[in-house]
Amino acid sequence: MAVNLRNRNLISLKHHTPEEIMYLINLATDLKNKKRAGIKGNLLDRKNVALIFEKPSTRTRCAFTVAAIDEGGHPEYLGKNDIQLGHKEDVADTARVLGRMFDGIEFRGFSQKVVEDLAKYAGVPVWNGLTDDYHPTQVLADFMTVRENFGHLKGIKFVFIGDGRNNVANSLMIGAAKMGMHFVTCAPKELFPSKELVAECKKIAEECESGATIEITDDPKAAVKGADVIYTDVWASMGEEAKAEERKKLLKPYQVNMKLIKATGNDNVIFLHCLPAVKGNEVTEEVFESRYARQFDEAENRMHTIKAVMVASIGNL
Repeated sequence: MAVNLRNRNLISLKHHTPEEIMYLINLATDLKNKKRAGIKGNLLDRKNVALIFEKPSTRTRCAFTVAAIDEGGHPEYLGKNDIQLGHKEDVADTARVLGRMFDGIEFRGFSQKVVEDLAKYAGVPVWNGLTDDYHPTQVLADFMTVRENFGHLKGIKFVFIGDGRNNVANSLMIGAAKMGMHFVTCAPKELFPSKELVAECKKIAEECESGATIEITDDPKAAVKGADVIYTDVWASMGEEAKAEERKKLLKPYQVNMKLIKATGNDNVIFLHCLPAVKGNEVTEEVFESRYARQFDEAENRMHTIKAVMVASIGNL
């Protein structure tokens, strides 16, 4: 089946089929190989991309910027103090202005509704670089990294451990449901994902006939048994800094340490982290620097998968 993502938004992975997700991973792999071979790209020639950032960023900002320039495009960074988004001008009006000047818009901020409204009114593709609810570009990079290590996604046991209701955990569950993984969220009961999202992901797996299973547990040792991937994130997300001490106490038993790695019983298990990491909290320095760690491959793959998203929707393919 031919995949056509021309003029498509990326708001969350809910709106992409398994075939479309795999198409983006395959395209990202091709673009990565081309970059490493030193082949100059022109797939975004004469394309202008607006990068709206309400939240600070290292990987997302750099990935979008370098990805656009690599393929001949022009990225324009718009920080929260550079434009009137949601202040003197409502989101719909900002979207309609930017949509007349740019070929695509990236948004990284707090509210999922803002990125949805941008997509509704802009008239050009809009890509979610992170909201409080979802982080789809991160998951594309995560899955690309998993496939680089195991050669496939279907059947992989993927364990997310930590704050089970944050944006990364939510997006990983959606993606895993579509791609046929055995996905486990391991968290204290207070930080379980919403029952609504769990039910929705189980329904996605059923409708896609992916063979995915979704499991929620508060037992770290049981969760990681037989795991291929252990994934964690910071214990207090952006905007939750006031809860940092409370989270430390709650999540200390969910730290990814070498004892937990060994509890998998899988010598080929890999460790992933979307970064930045607070070493000594969610992951120990020993694991972070170990042979199991793939977080910097994962960080690089943000650029290649983001490039694929832009090329697929506005590129000169």
